[in-house]
Amino acid sequence: MSDTQDVLSRIDQQLDQYTEELFEYLRIPSISTDPAYDAEVERCSRFIEERMQEAGLITRRIDEGGHPLVYGEWMGAPGRPTILFYGHYDVQPVDPIELWRHDPFEPTREGENVVARGATDDKGQSYTHLKAIGAMLAERGALPVNVKMLLEGEEESGGEAIEKYVTRDAGRELAADCVVVSDSSMFAPGQPSIVYGLRGMAYMEIKVQGPNRDLHSGSFGGAVVNPLNAMAEIIAKLKDPVSGRILIPGFYDEVRDLESWERQEIAQLPFDEAAYRAEIGVPALAGEEGYSPLEHVSVRPTCDVNGIFGGYQGQGAKTVLPSWGGAKISMRLVPDQDPKVIAQRFEEHVRSVAPAGVTVEVTDLHGGPPSLLVTDGPFMEAAMAAMEETWGARPLRVREGGSIPIVGTFSQVLDVPVLLMGYGLPDDRLHSPNEKFSLEQFADGIRCTARLLDRVGAIADESSDG
Repeated sequence: MSDTQDVLSRIDQQLDQYTEELFEYLRIPSISTDPAYDAEVERCSRFIEERMQEAGLITRRIDEGGHPLVYGEWMGAPGRPTILFYGHYDVQPVDPIELWRHDPFEPTREGENVVARGATDDKGQSYTHLKAIGAMLAERGALPVNVKMLLEGEEESGGEAIEKYVTRDAGRELAADCVVVSDSSMFAPGQPSIVYGLRGMAYMEIKVQGPNRDLHSGSFGGAVVNPLNAMAEIIAKLKDPVSGRILIPGFYDEVRDLESWERQEIAQLPFDEAAYRAEIGVPALAGEEGYSPLEHVSVRPTCDVNGIFGGYQGQGAKTVLPSWGGAKISMRLVPDQDPKVIAQRFEEHVRSVAPAGVTVEVTDLHGGPPSLLVTDGPFMEAAMAAMEETWGARPLRVREGGSIPIVGTFSQVLDVPVLLMGYGLPDDRLHSPNEKFSLEQFADGIRCTARLLDRVGAIADESSDG
């Protein structure tokens, strides 16, 4: 096995430069879901393409009608394994802006962390891959394996462009021996983990229409159905308040039962419920009867209201009966739930429980299938060895409650192992105000990726020796 120390020394020497580059990257407000930021998303794609070229990759842009995909490759090791690195350069909106301690797009050091939107999700994590590749090419002039890198600009807004491209490409340009994704978290500080399962997603919007205009609540209240009251009734009938079970007919029909070993391993994970509640500031936890908190957030499906809107939102009082109301609702899905099937069942249920006197419009905004990945094999062992050497602890194999829709597509279309090597930490506040990323985790992520390149290269060495 090749000694990675030469590359690690270069990484240490260049770390301040890498950090400044990351800060420049984070300053670009690449919010993909808001058309007002389209020019910034484009600017961000150009930034990362230039950094790929500086690292030594041959790049091209892929246009699928949405925000561009940025692709880079170094294929100078014929006959040796190929790693496809995936990440995304777009970020979540920053609302509520008043809860940020600093400008979300002015990276700010707070102790060992950088605070900025996109710090951990996913600019900081995916940038570790590029810096490791660049350091190895600069130090040695070559890599022990072939690499491809694909960064998208729509992960936070549905990922339609990359889904089209990967499906149509059918593994030709993207052909690889394994896929590496760093867009998740380690189980705890100092305790690395490799994710082997992700929940899927069905994201819905409901609009309830009542009268043809806002009405005086004194003159019309009591006779006209209030759309926001109707929305509250609909939402109340999505979940049983006692058992925590989701009440959509057929919702659980395809849910795959957990293997006994999975429940045993989850039960053995170090988890302090009191500390968990204290960190997020809640007096109690909820969830489905018969399952633990760790199971609730990783291996069971959910139904959550992400936003309710309509009516008067300003200061003081306005006695109005609103003409309409809306809500955005996400459902996290587990194997073998199909997001299209769940979306249809959701719509049928909403229409069936909506009170008379209003009309209901249900829109399927986007979704993605859940993923269950391989948990063994030489590439998994290489990843675990790289993480263990970096953090001094054997990685745990866990399932994650979040969704990365393209992971399932990679697994199905490319038919190769997908390694979810998260470098973030559980308290990084992704999708929330004051998102952060530990700069030590950033540095260790670069080191870990470099070690992974050498260890996957060693697979080819062992194969040729055999």
